[in-house]
Amino acid sequence: MKLQELAGKIGARLEPPGADAEITGIAAIDTAAPGQITFIINPKYAARAQTTQASAIIVEENFPALKTPTLRAKDPQYAYLRAAELFYQPPPYPAGIHPTAVVHPTAKIGRSASIGSYVAIDADVEIGEHCTLLPHVVIYRGVKIGNNFFAHSHVSIRENSEIGNNVLLHNGVVIGSDGFGFAKDNEGRWRKIPQAGKVVIEDDVEIQANCCIDRASLGETRIGRGTKLDNLVHIAHNCVVGENSMLCSQVGLAGSTELGRNVILAGQVGVAGHCKVGDGVIVTAQSGTHGDIEPGKMISGSPAFDHKQWRRSVALFSKLPELAKAVRLSKPSKEE
Repeated sequence: MKLQELAGKIGARLEPPGADAEITGIAAIDTAAPGQITFIINPKYAARAQTTQASAIIVEENFPALKTPTLRAKDPQYAYLRAAELFYQPPPYPAGIHPTAVVHPTAKIGRSASIGSYVAIDADVEIGEHCTLLPHVVIYRGVKIGNNFFAHSHVSIRENSEIGNNVLLHNGVVIGSDGFGFAKDNEGRWRKIPQAGKVVIEDDVEIQANCCIDRASLGETRIGRGTKLDNLVHIAHNCVVGENSMLCSQVGLAGSTELGRNVILAGQVGVAGHCKVGDGVIVTAQSGTHGDIEPGKMISGSPAFDHKQWRRSVALFSKLPELAKAVRLSKPSKEE
């Protein structure tokens, strides 16, 4: 594909306009070869743009001029996404049911399904059209799944879970595992509280490797439409995650937490149980929050508080020994 054609497809401005290199693929900036296109989002990698062998680079509009042809875009990450979709296609999986798969006679599976080896589908399961289940996926009884569902190997979906359309589950995801509910009996021993609820996952959700979403003790645990979960995220029982939110690696939500829409929880954020986090909230990495958060806030730290105030506090933290020494020296002596 010629650069000018590629620019039109991804909504970028080609500089210089006459550049006509043939682009055959995409690659990282350090490994790209002639014929490939790369991109820069973070300014700290700007120096690498001077040495890359790529035939073109996707950059933001105000990026400094380069000797390499550039595709300037308002959002270079999104422009790169569109370019990647043009050059990368995931491997196809032909329709059919592998002879080693075990599908219960009462299960209903839509057309064009691809069911891999050693898949197990229990009674009263319903799966829509164009599903792909890779080897060793297990679906318990009573599960309902929409169209265009894709489950990588070793996904487990527990009983009565409900999953919408266009949902992608990566390796090792567990949907509907028991919530962590226990109470002490009269003799002080832990007794398990029955986890009688379910998990509901709405349309267009992607859940990456080794995430666990617990079923509700009563009612439902719900993941809103368009939400994305990174690896190793844990969602406890009766949590609600609003639409279009993003939970990065190792985030943990305790029971009955409610997240609004467009919430971003960076890596290793922990949210205590029964908290309400408003729409558009951003919690920075390794923060812990133990209370409700108003919509639109950006918070940091543990316990978390306003991000700007946290940055000022961190800047002062390293100076505390000097400040403490100064305070001690400023105190009048007993002789005085």
